[in-house]
Amino acid sequence: MVKMSFILVSFSILFGCNPTVRIEASEPIRIEMNVTIKHEIRIVVEKEVEEMFDDDEGLF
Repeated sequence: MVKMSFILVSFSILFGCNPTVRIEASEPIRIEMNVTIKHEIRIVVEKEVEEMFDDDEGLF
């Protein structure tokens, strides 16, 4: 019985001390976002074009 408990304790010590593998980046991940906003300009131009077409209905 003592021999069996010694074997169990020794196995638990051996298998409890295994190395941990860590996978991580060496530097923090940086995301650079260069976003151009053209939506507002396009809406203004589209409104001006629609007004121009409404004024000159004989164009098309």
